[in-house]
Amino acid sequence: MKLGITIGMIRGATPQLEMDVVLEAERLGYDAVWCGESYGTDAVTPIAWVLARTTRIRAGTGIMQMPARTPTCAAMTSMTLQALSGDRFLCGVGPSGPQVAEGWYGVPYGNGLGRTREYIEIIRKIIAREAPLTHEGEHYQIPYAGPGASGLGKPLRSIIHGKPLPVYTASITPGGLRLSGEIADGNLPIFMSPERADVVTKPTLEGRARMGRTDLAGYDIAPYTKIRMGDDLQACRDAIKPELALYIGGMGARGKNFYNDYAKKLGYPDAARVIQDLYLDGKKREAAAEVPDRLCDEVALLGPADRIRARLQDWKAAAKDGSVGTIVFTGATVEALRVAAEAVL
Repeated sequence: MKLGITIGMIRGATPQLEMDVVLEAERLGYDAVWCGESYGTDAVTPIAWVLARTTRIRAGTGIMQMPARTPTCAAMTSMTLQALSGDRFLCGVGPSGPQVAEGWYGVPYGNGLGRTREYIEIIRKIIAREAPLTHEGEHYQIPYAGPGASGLGKPLRSIIHGKPLPVYTASITPGGLRLSGEIADGNLPIFMSPERADVVTKPTLEGRARMGRTDLAGYDIAPYTKIRMGDDLQACRDAIKPELALYIGGMGARGKNFYNDYAKKLGYPDAARVIQDLYLDGKKREAAAEVPDRLCDEVALLGPADRIRARLQDWKAAAKDGSVGTIVFTGATVEALRVAAEAVL
């Protein structure tokens, strides 16, 4: 099992990149650094900064939101960073959600799975350079010939010769997991439980089977896993509950929240409903208080160093059958990175 970290750019209203954490992760032998985006800082700029400041560790977008960029733009970005970094870039893409796609980017959300399939297909076509780029799909038409077209577009081939690179998604829905297993090289699920790894692996394997693959060999399941080290276990649990409540209760509308559905699949249907009702009623503190301690313990690494070391053995056991390829820590301090490295690497 490999280790990775995320870098969080939001510290109040001013972006900050904690390079001391990144550099320590590289020194300790961590495999990768990931950075996401929502409606603040972007994912590409911090990853470019990290790749310029490091020499060995890989770095990826977890994820580039598809509504923000055309697939050709994502391919150009990926090929450029791959070339400049010595093949250390990891391309993570995803459709985001309806609230962000339509409320921030001002574009229709549409069919997220269909858009993802076309997006990754176009990226791979561009990198392969087997022919000038053409694509005729539901979401993308290249060259474009629809309303407002000049009629002057023609198929083009990338000027630079890109190298194959790993493409990740960030899926937690069954359909998204099946699609990822079919067309991607890895996935970045959130809030994974090693005891319920099947929630992620079963649909992923179904997707792999569509391509004639029977196992997860060559595919990296890399769950984002909160790590909070401290002597007071309950305080560590309470520190992550607001974020869990935000995702389970507030990341989407009632009846259209992927994270709420996922919490139910993990075995917390009643808590998921209560958390969502409270959060959407504006009672965020009450929603956080309803996040079960057991859920925190399942999906995060919490408490004293010895407890975290012991819990990592459960994750290593899940890695033996391919259920986990990389565990990606979120919120890690330098001290926590060291403890995890001692237990795993």
